[in-house]
Amino acid sequence: MIVLLVLALLAGGGVLAGGLYYRSVNASIDRVDAFTGVPEESRPQVVAKGAMNIMILGSDSRDPENTGGSRSDTIILAHLPKDRSSAQLVSIPRDTWTHVPRSDQGRGGRDAKINAAYAWGGVPLMVQTVEKFTGVRVDHVAMVDFAGFKEIVDALGGIEIDVERSFTSTHSLNPGGKREFVAGRQTMDGAAALDYARERYAFADGDFARIKHQQQVIKAILDKAASGGTLSSPTKLNSFVKATANSVAVDKSMSLVDLAMEMRHLRSGNLGFYTCPVKGTGRVGSESVVFPDNTRAKQMFDAVRRDSVSEIVAAGK
Repeated sequence: MIVLLVLALLAGGGVLAGGLYYRSVNASIDRVDAFTGVPEESRPQVVAKGAMNIMILGSDSRDPENTGGSRSDTIILAHLPKDRSSAQLVSIPRDTWTHVPRSDQGRGGRDAKINAAYAWGGVPLMVQTVEKFTGVRVDHVAMVDFAGFKEIVDALGGIEIDVERSFTSTHSLNPGGKREFVAGRQTMDGAAALDYARERYAFADGDFARIKHQQQVIKAILDKAASGGTLSSPTKLNSFVKATANSVAVDKSMSLVDLAMEMRHLRSGNLGFYTCPVKGTGRVGSESVVFPDNTRAKQMFDAVRRDSVSEIVAAGK
């Protein structure tokens, strides 16, 4: 999303049209096979033609918690309305308890944490699982290595974050020991931003605090990338674009230039951040899980299907 919006800003300045950045960015972004093996007959139908839904998957390869195989730590369904005047990003907690369809390899076919789909069947099974859970057809997929956030933030010269409450990181990249975060507005370098975005054990609300912090970091990166200081500095802009492109992958059918042109009027103020409604947390056997509020979640995702932005906003309150 950040890559696309920065390309859109470049397009507005006429840089993209000249191909100065687009060719190198497009060539360096990896492509993933996201939809092969996803049975068409089981997919949701398109309801609002012209709207677009992008599934964003993120994981932190440096996170000490990632010891049980490849899992997607962050799941966001980004909705782009038909008029492209805004974007609504709905985070789905990674421990959401739901049904995971059976993969081609015979794994799944039972209830589990939603992020198990990625471990069991890669991106295609993740597409199937998110579509089944939300009832929303996924048009495109973007994958982000959150470890790359460090390089992205450093390329920007740091980002501004309002820390709501003081806390100590439980797993830190700080060579001096556990990192202390003090309440208030502060500038974070890449290592601090990565610590801030992945911490959950320091908070009573765990993963929900982490989701909120990740949303803060996304907005802060976009604000800094869209600032005049970045766009007017060829060196800083090139470092940022290269760092971001090296951290993401998109599906084979996504046209970066077309989407960037469509989104050229968006700024962070037009982005809405929401979290899938939940009933709370609990246990299923030995697993700690998040139980979705299926009634409220259905209302939110039905509004996404119908491209009703006002209803998405209302459902997210």
